[in-house]
Amino acid sequence: MRILIQRVKKAKVIDTESKEEREIGKGVVVFLGIKKDDNEERIKWYVDKILNLRIFPDENGKFNYSVIDIKGEILVVSQFTLYGDVRKGRRPDFTMAEGFDRAKKFYEKFLNTLKGNYQNVKSGFFGKLMDVELLNWGPVTILIDD
Repeated sequence: MRILIQRVKKAKVIDTESKEEREIGKGVVVFLGIKKDDNEERIKWYVDKILNLRIFPDENGKFNYSVIDIKGEILVVSQFTLYGDVRKGRRPDFTMAEGFDRAKKFYEKFLNTLKGNYQNVKSGFFGKLMDVELLNWGPVTILIDD
């Protein structure tokens, strides 16, 4: 898995076909990339990391609060392009990204695990073309992968 977390003041994802929107206020946007043969056993570790990552400021401006501490919201957006390999050529190579069917199951398991541990979770639209609007707060952007 490869996860890119952005601390936001607000964010919205729009399915470009149906125009359905999902939005959050203060919290984090989690861009989730799933790699071929990713291990579902790691989902719990990633969920724990996202929920407890101290990237929100206390009264002195120090990163002492997690999304749980501030009662923030989480928006999860699938993003296979996080596994785009650009070391050779000019077009990203996505062969490291998991295929659609398994990735969708993995994404749903990830979401269910996250929602089982925290109530303020919304999701993007798996496999759809989406517009993502966000106001990055900081900016604060954290990459987590293994």
